[in-house]
Order: sequence, then structure tokens, then C-alpha cells
Amino acid sequence: MNTRTSVPSRSTVTLDKVDGDLSVGEHSTVKGTGTPPILEVAGTVYCEGDNVFECTLSAENLEAEEDVTVHGDLEIENEVEVEDGRLEIHGKMTAKQVNVDEALLVDEDLVSEEIDVGGSLKVEGKVKAKDIDVGGSFRVKGEAEIVEISVGGSLLIESKSNIRELEVGGTAEVNGGRISEIDVGGSFESKDQLEFESIDVGGTVRLSNKNKGGDIDVGGSFTVDGDLNFQDIDVGGKVEIRGSGEGREIDVGGTLDAGGSLKLSGTLEVGGRIEVEGEVSAKGIEVGGRLRAKKATAEDNVEVGGSIETVEGTSASFVEIGSRGEVHGPIRADRVEVGKDAHAENIVGKRVILRKGACANNIYGESIVIEPHCCVNGEVQYTRELAIGEHVSLGKAPQKVDNIPY
Repeated sequence: MNTRTSVPSRSTVTLDKVDGDLSVGEHSTVKGTGTPPILEVAGTVYCEGDNVFECTLSAENLEAEEDVTVHGDLEIENEVEVEDGRLEIHGKMTAKQVNVDEALLVDEDLVSEEIDVGGSLKVEGKVKAKDIDVGGSFRVKGEAEIVEISVGGSLLIESKSNIRELEVGGTAEVNGGRISEIDVGGSFESKDQLEFESIDVGGTVRLSNKNKGGDIDVGGSFTVDGDLNFQDIDVGGKVEIRGSGEGREIDVGGTLDAGGSLKLSGTLEVGGRIEVEGEVSAKGIEVGGRLRAKKATAEDNVEVGGSIETVEGTSASFVEIGSRGEVHGPIRADRVEVGKDAHAENIVGKRVILRKGACANNIYGESIVIEPHCCVNGEVQYTRELAIGEHVSLGKAPQKVDNIPY
């Protein structure tokens, strides 16, 4: 038969071991024995509220109403449940299941399978758990090894993370590590090297150091203070990679800046401008505004609505410059189309078309079409055919040659 030991309300008692359950009245303090003091309870500890344990406490279960403070470790075999209150542990805490209505504060490490806190969870040491659900804020100073995290408000992990699924309604800040799936409603920031499978953030994302992952979907802005290896990037606003980037595809509604090189196996689509300090290469490049890079290379097409500015030139199967666009640097492609009233420098291609009012410095091609009111300041050399419209200004007479410098 299970026995119960009771501690009266508003009292202070010292206990060594309790063979059965322990019931602690309101506003009572329980002390343990030994150095450091320890209290071992074979059954369940029931706390009526505002209770303090001046010792390390071990038990099968802990059930409490209102606040409980443990000045030592808390070792619970099965379940901890605190209704309408907070649990404060000035040591380590272990339990199979934890359910606290208001707040859980742990000064050292926390180990549990399932943790559910209605308000805030704060751990000064490490955390190891399978499932954590926090309604308000969650802060961890040490390393976090967690399978699944769900936080309604804010998350702060100050050391490395090893997490499979991370879901935060507000803001999340981590210090690198590995987080497989990241889903944040507001903003997400990693202050050190991060490995991930997917990032889905409604607001802003900021990564640091070298990062490796899969798909990135951001509603606002995406910044990397370092290098990034990825699969696909889809960002509604601005992307800034201050190092080099390598991946499959990028789709950006606003602008894209890269401090190093940018290498893609798929397509690059930017609604505004793109500026790359190194070389940009992709299967296809489409830019609504300006493209600036050391060199731009595409397997298929380069289509720019505004201007292209390169040092070593632009090369692709097809290059198209929009109306009133401007090109600085050579163009090399199978087919080149310079839009109405646009300006280009040197063009080398199999088929070159200058639309009405466009200008170029030199054109070398197999088949060249120059529409009315165009101008070519230097040479026009072709191997097969040349079509020139009315009112075209040429710096030199066109010349048919055997070969072009393609």
C-alpha cells in the first residue's frame, strides 16, 4: 500500500527519504539531508503552491499548483506538471514529460522527451529533448539537441544546434549547427555556420560564415555574411550573398548582390538589378534591370531589360538587350538581339540583329541585320549575309570575310 507523507502549509521541514508520496502544503519549504542536500521520494510529489525545495529532489512524478522552486537538481522519472504557475530549477533537470503553464527556468542542463510550456522556457545550460512546445519565448544558452521545436513567440539558441524541425511564429536566432527544416513567420538569423535542408521564412533571413543547405523561401530579404551552397532560392525582396554562392536556381523579385562568384546549374531570374563582383554563370539568366559582373556566362540565354556591364564580357547561346538598354563589355553568342534605341560595344555572334535606332561599336557575325536609324561606329564583318535598313550610319564600309573571331 502506497503511503503519503504530508508537510503542513507555511512550514519548514527536513526530510531524508520518502517511501511513498509526498504532499507539500502552500508556502512551505522542504530541506534535504547530506552534503549537498538530497531528498528522494519513491512516489509522487504533490505541491499545493509557492513551495521551495532547498535540496536536490528526485521522485517518480511532480504535480504542482502555482510556483515551485528547487535549489538543486530535479530528477523526475516520469512526469512534471505545474498548473497556473512557474517552475524554477537552480541546477539540472531531467524528466520524461514536462508540462508547465507559465514558465520553466533551468540554471543548468535540461533533458526530457516532451516539454510543453505555456509561457517562457529559459535554460542556462544544454537542452536535449524530442519535442518542445513553447507558447511564448524559448532561450537556450548551451547547445540544443532537439527533434522538434514549436515556439509561438521568439527563440534564442546561443550555442550550436542539432534540430530536425524548427517552427517559430515570431523571431528565431541561433548560433549555427544543423537544423533540417526551418519554418519562421517573422525573422531568422544564424550567427555561425549552418547546415539545413529547407528554410521557409515570411520576413527576413540572415546567415553567417559558410552555409550549406537545400531550398530557401523568404518573403522579404535574405542576407549571407559569407558563402552559401544551396538548391533553390525564392525571395520576394532583396538577396545579398557577401561571399560566393553555388546552387541550382534563384528567383528574386527585387535585387541580388554577390561579393564573390555566383554559379548556378539552373536559371537565374531577378526582377530588379544584379551585381556580382566575380563571375556569374547559369543555364539561363533573366534580369529586369541591370546586370553587372566581372563576367556573365549562360548555357542558354541572357535576357536583360536594362543594362549589362562586364569586364570580360557576356557569353551565351542567346543574348537579348531590352529597348534603350546599354551594354559595356563584349558580347559573344550564337544569336544576339539588341533592342530598340539600345547601345552595345563589341558583338560577336552567328546571327546579330540591331533593332530600330540601336547602336554598336563593332559587329562580327555570320548573318547580320541592321534595322533603320541604327549606327555602327566601327567595323561590320560578316561571312554569309548582311541586311541594312534605311538611314543607317556606319563608321566603315561593311566587309564580307571568310571567318569571324567567334
